[in-house]
Amino acid sequence: MVSEGQYYYGLGRRKASTARVRLYPGSGGVVINGRPAEAVIPREILREDMLRPLLVTGTRNGFNVQVLARGGGVTGWAGAIRLGIARALLKVDEAHRATLRQHQLLTRDARVKERKKPGLVGARRAKQFTKR
Repeated sequence: MVSEGQYYYGLGRRKASTARVRLYPGSGGVVINGRPAEAVIPREILREDMLRPLLVTGTRNGFNVQVLARGGGVTGWAGAIRLGIARALLKVDEAHRATLRQHQLLTRDARVKERKKPGLVGARRAKQFTKR
């Protein structure tokens, strides 16, 4: 399925997800955890967002993408894969940096789930207060 040979590597993280991305020269196939991207990430909007770095640099049909994603859910996976692809494209050609930065694709999204605090129901939600 994936040819042994030269590949470009990028690591992406988003929420609780981590994606290890490899770009192989090819025709544009995307495999996530050994399965096609359509089977792993069913929402079309997430798949489009995930492949934005390839679209904005014009390399969509130039690389096959192989991903190992762990932790979190499909939204976190899509964001982590997007960052991983962008970082791998920098290793392909450093000239992509200006385009990727212009589309804000090299910035790690630092938003994570806030922890639950003691005495509260959730991170910020408190029990309902009754005066009388």
